[in-house]
Parts: sequence; structure tokens; C-alpha cells
Amino acid sequence: MDGYVVLTFAFEKIDRRWTAHCKELGTATFGRSLTEAEKRLEEAVFLHLNTLEEVGERERFFKEHNIQFCYGEPTEDVTICLPLRESAFVKPHVQLIPTLVAA
Repeated sequence: MDGYVVLTFAFEKIDRRWTAHCKELGTATFGRSLTEAEKRLEEAVFLHLNTLEEVGERERFFKEHNIQFCYGEPTEDVTICLPLRESAFVKPHVQLIPTLVAA
């Protein structure tokens, strides 16, 4: 069975670039546009989570950082954006994750 986690993505425009940061993982990147920054952050988060899985640290990391793994599929679409100020905002991000299979 697969599951998901809900992560917080924060974006801020600084000069002519957008910074993007996943608060729970500490993963960050930037882009020339908001779309580019979000896409890069999604890729970085995916790689971060895959690496945690590959080295067997996902469960420990989630526990230490209070990240809740939810089983199944998300029951509703999470699309809320909360403005912080004109140049920044935060939004939830649902990341699908395959569950561990015992060997």
C-alpha cells in the first residue's frame, strides 16, 4: 500500500528570483520564475525522500521532524495558499510515497 506526506512549501521573491524552501525537510532551491522554483523544489524533495528511503532513515527522520506518513491516497485536494506578504507565500504540498516492504 502506498501513502503520502503533507509538506509545507514556502516561496519568496528576492530581487528577480524566487526562493523555495520545504520547511519540514530543510530542502531549498530557487528559480527565475515561481513555476520554475516550485518544480525544482518538488524534484529536490522527491530526491531527498528517495535518499532517506535508500539509506533506511525515512522512519527515523519522519519521527524526529514530526512528519506524519498517511496511508492510502489523499482524500481531498490540498490547494490553499496563505499570503505572508506581497513577495512571499506558503502552500501545502502532498508528496506520494511508496510504503516500505518487509524483506
